[in-house]
Amino acid sequence: MQKTGFDAEKYIEEQSKYILERINQGNSERLYLEFGGKLVHDKHAMRVLPGFDENAKIKLLQKMKDQAEIIICIYSGDIINSKTRQDFGITYDLEVLRLIDIFRKHDLKINSVVVTRYEDAPAVNKFINKLERRDIRTYKHYYTKGYPTDVETIVSEEGYGANPYIEVTKPLVVVTGPGGGSGKLATCLSQLYHEYKRGTKVRYAKFETFPIWNLPLKHPVNIAYEAATADLRDVNMIDSFHLEAYGEMAVNYNRDLEVFPVVKRIIEKITGECEYQSPTDMGVNRIGLCITDDEAVKEAAVQEIIRRFMIAKCDYKKGLISDTALERSELLMKEVGASEEDRAVVAPARDYAEAKGASDKKYLNVVVMALEMPDGTIVTGRSSRRMVAAGAAVLNAVKKLAGIPDELYVIAPNVFRSIQNLKTDVLQHDRTSLNLEEILTALSISAESNACAEKAVSYLKKLSGCKAHCTAILSDRDEQTLRAMGIDVTCDPEYLTTNLYLQ
Repeated sequence: MQKTGFDAEKYIEEQSKYILERINQGNSERLYLEFGGKLVHDKHAMRVLPGFDENAKIKLLQKMKDQAEIIICIYSGDIINSKTRQDFGITYDLEVLRLIDIFRKHDLKINSVVVTRYEDAPAVNKFINKLERRDIRTYKHYYTKGYPTDVETIVSEEGYGANPYIEVTKPLVVVTGPGGGSGKLATCLSQLYHEYKRGTKVRYAKFETFPIWNLPLKHPVNIAYEAATADLRDVNMIDSFHLEAYGEMAVNYNRDLEVFPVVKRIIEKITGECEYQSPTDMGVNRIGLCITDDEAVKEAAVQEIIRRFMIAKCDYKKGLISDTALERSELLMKEVGASEEDRAVVAPARDYAEAKGASDKKYLNVVVMALEMPDGTIVTGRSSRRMVAAGAAVLNAVKKLAGIPDELYVIAPNVFRSIQNLKTDVLQHDRTSLNLEEILTALSISAESNACAEKAVSYLKKLSGCKAHCTAILSDRDEQTLRAMGIDVTCDPEYLTTNLYLQ
């Protein structure tokens, strides 16, 4: 079992208290809080800070729900390019819809959605129409004229003034988005401009989870953030503005440091002064104060760096990232002295596939998945005519957890045949192997008449949080099913077949 290194309850308490203090500072009527990172289901934070609640941020907002409303930003280019959230495998426009549903579920007020750097493109307009026809207020913000050098134009009717004002009423306005580059900062500053024109005194602050400002620059948790954003070329740096102003070391990242002088001048132009001496000053993050076991956190972060490199290799194979991003991921892994084999499930999967292929030529192209159990033991499963490797590994894992002998069937052969016949005879599929979702369905059906299957089903939830590795790139369906089960999976960058369409 992974050691806990983070106090989730303390974090929610400390963080909500600090945000409330920031709201109440000065004589301002409203705080615009730029929320970076994942507001819900922050699986990166959960992986690198064992003990972190992936929904901690939504819970702390719930504590302030009477004072808060939410603006969601999405960059139009991300809609056009179908940018994807890696954790869930869904595009950013779908992520916005998912976020709205989650916020509503938690009784948080959705103010509106802002399409930033708006482009008149069919995909963008279709997205806006979809929202507006579901009675969700939508705004178009444009490229800011003069940005970043001409502050006089930026803070004028030609710059921020060209954007419509977003009508808000609450003292805390949370500005979030599906990912980096969504236009959150520009939306906050645009609102500051319009508010001051209306005679309303407001303030701006930033909530960015990573990098953690009060951890060392080369702490594995901060390096893991660089690994997570390798495609964005984010680099952690010492906040020179903070060091000069206060004589204290603090960590920030290159984009915030580069843009700070501009942001400071813009805020001064809008409000007459800027209360912040550094980008670290702008932040409200208290996460570093809630780490309880630094060694456990370091170990988890190194595992995340390895994981990110292995994902990058597959993304490169799929044509999703550049060779520069891949090289960056590998360098970061080497920087912490790690290798792929330090992920416990990698070598067992590869060794089993190699041994099987060496012993019998018919298994040369066998695909193997290794899965690490909650107690640290490893189980494996291989692909066959009946099922994919992921299905075999999951079945073997739950049988082991449930104490079911390996030779006992938990899925009856006639159930396999019925589903395979459906796939070939009715659905006209070329392959008869059951994918993971079909295996789980077959297991659930078998549970109605098979006590062993019923017992196996009851142990499926215990696989959440386990790690797995597959010797070939998984199908999108299997990858999504494993994610839904909470299994953290990596793959070798190899395709099972030479097919370009059906993998």
